[in-house]
Amino acid sequence: MTIAVIDYGVGNLRNVYKALEAAGAPVRIVTSPDGLQDAAGIVLPGVGAFGDAAANLRGAGFVTRSGRSSLQDAIDAGTPLLGICVGMQLLFDESEEMGRHAGLGVIPGRVVRFPANMTGPDGRGLKVPQIGWNQLHHPGTDPLLAGVPDGAYAYFVHSYYCAPLDPAFILATTGFGTDYASVVRRGNVWGIQCHPEKSQSVGLQILRNFVAIVEEAV
Repeated sequence: MTIAVIDYGVGNLRNVYKALEAAGAPVRIVTSPDGLQDAAGIVLPGVGAFGDAAANLRGAGFVTRSGRSSLQDAIDAGTPLLGICVGMQLLFDESEEMGRHAGLGVIPGRVVRFPANMTGPDGRGLKVPQIGWNQLHHPGTDPLLAGVPDGAYAYFVHSYYCAPLDPAFILATTGFGTDYASVVRRGNVWGIQCHPEKSQSVGLQILRNFVAIVEEAV
């Protein structure tokens, strides 16, 4: 069993790789769709701007000119996939970050910017991007969040958030001026907005859970 971490020129690959190893997974980094063919699980990391990330993913051959994604082929075959940060955002239909950019369309919805002039519970203004620790609020019913307490803190760095069309896709929410979807799922595809590789014990537990999901699917 091997988990493939996609290298498409964006993403904190080394830390994600090391964190998955610490979670007990055999890991390899792949740079082309061929590397996904025998992967038991897939991780799509990402940092930076959505448009650049989407362009790099296409440039690396993971999306064809017709729009068909090798990731979708793997998803259709039942391979568990985890998108992290911008990797989660790429799962959606489109993003409004610096223009309008198409995503993979795996989860119906859009990626939108945090509203201007937001305030926190104490009435103070909130600065965008959100950088730092914030809570994951969830009912504890999904295997990806097993052993993660409701209200656990994870580390976030982002200016845009995912807005699924169907609330049923939302596993966890986080409050930052508004309550937004911070963990999502559709079938065998999960996305997390936080960085598990920077979220200490909580992040490691999430990655362990994903490894367990992959092992069960094999």
